[in-house]
Amino acid sequence: MQNTLLTAKATVPAYDRNALVPRIVHLGFGAFHRAHQAVYTDILAQEHNSDWGYTEVNLIGGEQQIADLKHQDNLYTVAEMSANAWTARIVGVVKEALHAQVDGLETVLAKLCEPQVAIVSLTITEKGYCHSPATGELNLSHPMIAADLQNPHQPTSAPGVVVEALARRKAAGLAPFSVMSCDNMPENGHVLGKVVRAYARALNSELAEWIEQNVTFPSTMVDRIVPAVTAETLEKIEAITGVRDPAGVACEPFRQWVIEDNFVAGRPEWEKAGAELVSDVIPFEEMKLRMLNGSHSFLAYLGYLAGYQHINDCMEDEKYRRAAHALMLKEQAPTLKVKGVDLGRYADLLIARYSNPALRHRTWQIAMDGSQKLPQRMLDSVRWHLAHNSDFSLLALGVAGWMRYVDGSDEQGEAIEVCDPLLSTIQSVVKNSEQGEARVKALLGIEAIFGDELPLEGKFVSQVTNAYLSLLDKGAKATVAAFAEKL
Repeated sequence: MQNTLLTAKATVPAYDRNALVPRIVHLGFGAFHRAHQAVYTDILAQEHNSDWGYTEVNLIGGEQQIADLKHQDNLYTVAEMSANAWTARIVGVVKEALHAQVDGLETVLAKLCEPQVAIVSLTITEKGYCHSPATGELNLSHPMIAADLQNPHQPTSAPGVVVEALARRKAAGLAPFSVMSCDNMPENGHVLGKVVRAYARALNSELAEWIEQNVTFPSTMVDRIVPAVTAETLEKIEAITGVRDPAGVACEPFRQWVIEDNFVAGRPEWEKAGAELVSDVIPFEEMKLRMLNGSHSFLAYLGYLAGYQHINDCMEDEKYRRAAHALMLKEQAPTLKVKGVDLGRYADLLIARYSNPALRHRTWQIAMDGSQKLPQRMLDSVRWHLAHNSDFSLLALGVAGWMRYVDGSDEQGEAIEVCDPLLSTIQSVVKNSEQGEARVKALLGIEAIFGDELPLEGKFVSQVTNAYLSLLDKGAKATVAAFAEKL
């Protein structure tokens, strides 16, 4: 199949791929990275003669993705799905692709230590940071971190790999690189910096000090809806391009990338491809995490329970649409610090994006890893409302929706496949608590999610409990409708 993608009915690379320099090593060659950051870099190469290229790395899992990419001369397809038409581009900015367990960790570390590497970027999902989402601190007892600290030259975790690469660069007298998180977390650069420095401190205080002085961790806000790739997706891509591509990915036309301009060894001119380079990303991150991701999680739990398999199915239910819009504007928007953004228009745009029938973004997919997502998507806003004595009833319903979802069975009694890094803890709590009020209290006791102060807030506990009992009694559809009627 080598190079047949260059004959696809799509925008294909018109630039000299041999001239690309792999200055970015990216950890986590998943669907989102393929459809987002790599597209910006590809547009730069295509339209502005940029020579910035990628070395793509998967540390754990995703062996087939890397194998498929190698088989295709590191080319892959990104299809944009609108309600009217699909369009495709062949992304060509990947110079090489590696898997730590297939090509060997030493090969990966050697790439990270090449002198031209200026940026190491990551899309490893929240759980890849081995931290406590409630506090942002590195979890030193995390099995991967504990193992890496025992054997730091053969790390398996992302923090361990980054620190080992920096240690080797320091020892070799090489310049450091910037480490850029592109995951959906508030202050993702701050969290990544904290985790990396804490891990380094546990190894060597001199190394930790060097990292503190020389390495930057720019924060980013990333936005593009990229549903999980299915066989149907790949068939549709083949139908429009004429070429089969197992590494292909499909996404919505909308994309946004806000980047803190804080790099120690240079960066691509991503602003020429539409990115926003700013001094402070946090207000944009909060806007996206709370308005988009918070409403997405709300719809994922309550939609799944109601039998809606996709977000656009939820949007066809007027009550769900109204509740999601109100959650954004009445309960999330007031908590934000972002300036110069029309939040009403932003909310309307989100509803329009969710309604795109071509996306078919599964509620089950968005519902994954809720323990890592709830703190920043909903609970930080709840804390704001408690401090300001204002209404958070829809946020409470969203939290109750998560609790009802992790019970593990839907309203028809069918098993729910709950995917979460804290699954064993959640299952133990569910198993050892009676259904109803006691279940809510027990789940609120998971400190890694709710911290130690929220379970003591009577107003929060009572609102979540009432919403949960309504979900048990009436079901999700009727409960959301009842909330929507009050708006």
